[in-house]
Amino acid sequence: MNENAYEASDVALMGLALEEARLAEADGDVPVGAVAVLAGAIVARQHNRKEAWADPTAHAELLVLRDAADRLGRWRLPDVTVYATMEPCPMCAGAMVQARVGRLVYAVPDPRAGAAGSVFDIVDNPRLNHRVTVLSGVLHDEAAAQLHRFFARLRREPAPALSASG
Repeated sequence: MNENAYEASDVALMGLALEEARLAEADGDVPVGAVAVLAGAIVARQHNRKEAWADPTAHAELLVLRDAADRLGRWRLPDVTVYATMEPCPMCAGAMVQARVGRLVYAVPDPRAGAAGSVFDIVDNPRLNHRVTVLSGVLHDEAAAQLHRFFARLRREPAPALSASG
């Protein structure tokens, strides 16, 4: 979709999420970034830190939800929009439902584990207690190119040797 079809604020805020994704990549993590926004103001910015923290739950979306809840002093976030460079996985989509996030904007779908409409639709499941409004495709080409470059580089580089315990 043409970027002119999206609100300028959505494009600008997704640009900030892409900046966060670049920080993740610089740390050797999958380049995914997230930004939480309340009434046009940035509440939190985060990026994937799974590798840096050796934590399987250190996804950008979970970290941005934690920071936003901490800064706002509440766990319910119905007036918050989360911008993510990639469609959330089931864990992150479930956290968004639990946090009652009002809106999710993401750049690229995740055809392997997307949970906002691609593989699963956790954020809009009528059996759950909350539904998240979703807008997809904002800065799609930029986010897709970033992910493509990252995974192409990984395929070229030799995998690190696993320790006896790993």
